[in-house]
Amino acid sequence: MKIIFKTLALFFVFQSNAQLKFTNVHLEDAPGGVMYHSVCEPSIAIDPNNPQIMAAGSIIDDYYYSKDGGNTWQSSNLKSDYGVWGDPVLTFDYTGRVYYFHLANYKKTSWIDRIVCQSTDSVSGKFDKGTFPKPNGSKAQDKHWVAVNPENNEIYLTWTQFDAYDSKNKKDSSIILFSKSIDQGKTWTDPLRISYYAGDCLDGDNTVEGAVPAIGPNGELYVTWSGPKGLVMQKSLDGGQSWMEKEQEIHVHEGGWDFTVPGLQRANGLPILVSDLSDGPNKGTLYLNWCDQKNGVSNTDVWLSKSIDGGNSWTEPIRVNQDKTKRHQFFTWLTVDQSDGALYFVYYDRRNHNSTQTDVYLSASYDGGETFHDFKLNNKPFTPTADQFLGDYLNVAAVDGVIRPIYPRMDNSKMTLWVTLVSKEDLLKSIGK
Repeated sequence: MKIIFKTLALFFVFQSNAQLKFTNVHLEDAPGGVMYHSVCEPSIAIDPNNPQIMAAGSIIDDYYYSKDGGNTWQSSNLKSDYGVWGDPVLTFDYTGRVYYFHLANYKKTSWIDRIVCQSTDSVSGKFDKGTFPKPNGSKAQDKHWVAVNPENNEIYLTWTQFDAYDSKNKKDSSIILFSKSIDQGKTWTDPLRISYYAGDCLDGDNTVEGAVPAIGPNGELYVTWSGPKGLVMQKSLDGGQSWMEKEQEIHVHEGGWDFTVPGLQRANGLPILVSDLSDGPNKGTLYLNWCDQKNGVSNTDVWLSKSIDGGNSWTEPIRVNQDKTKRHQFFTWLTVDQSDGALYFVYYDRRNHNSTQTDVYLSASYDGGETFHDFKLNNKPFTPTADQFLGDYLNVAAVDGVIRPIYPRMDNSKMTLWVTLVSKEDLLKSIGK
């Protein structure tokens, strides 16, 4: 398939000075989980049929649910015969069934040898024992994400396979795999390699990671990730049966996806891909979001590029965070509200501090990523320290104008998990719309 690169018009940029006071809700983790326990790398999902129903997870094995729009939460520890070892990905299908994907720690085989899917018909119900795509011996399966097709309820799963995690052997490599389920996670297709170019196994810039799937308005399937070829995309027009011969190179990932931010054990800027399936004016647009240090090692930024032609061409990157400082913004995540096509980004931000003090910001765009409005979510900053793992990313979900960012904070080396209650109505009022 021949790929033609184009550069679309640059966006106009708008900075919002809007200041709102938000309600931040603490999600208390359940006792009795895995010993290594840090309530970070969260995932949150909202029932597309009822935005009052929400589910969330954090490492290693925490599960949370709310039936009142996130005002109150119940928590428990997820159990699996295959072990639960973090990287939770929560999603609902279009019947309201909730899924919890996670890494395994199966004592009968080897550490993270499979991606496990557990599900339940009710957020307060009992999860099933779990299913998984076929493992590949002792090879490590890591960094997964999912998308659910609204037309047929199929579930698409992508992830990284390591020949041997953290191996320095040049013969060992990392690749991107794909599998899908057509029966609500009961069974999975055999994993299919969709990355032509492999990476190393060192869990760094030259490893292929961050595979995130998204679905187009006609069932097109897109996957993006980062690695030695920079930010790349794969595409399938037949539900994942066949793919482009080689992944398309979208942008250079300036400085790589693995970088340093003071106060953190590690930091990455892996990409997030979403697709606008709403009936709004930007239906079908693909949005790619990531972080990098293009503007210097002391000035991490959040970026967006978009495609309006099915991924054939992409706009030049535009900076999402609208501050005028040269400070760090990092751990971005992006969602699109499919009721209207609005974009919501969440990320950590140090624009207000000449130190490692950190705030949490939400950026909203109501015109297809042409302008952005920034909102500080937290009431007081926190100061992370490298003696505790803060994770690799945040998360946010939005349905019918109900927006729920989720993020950990670290106070005096103690980790806590928070959700901020945000409504589109309040955001629009604050910016005079």
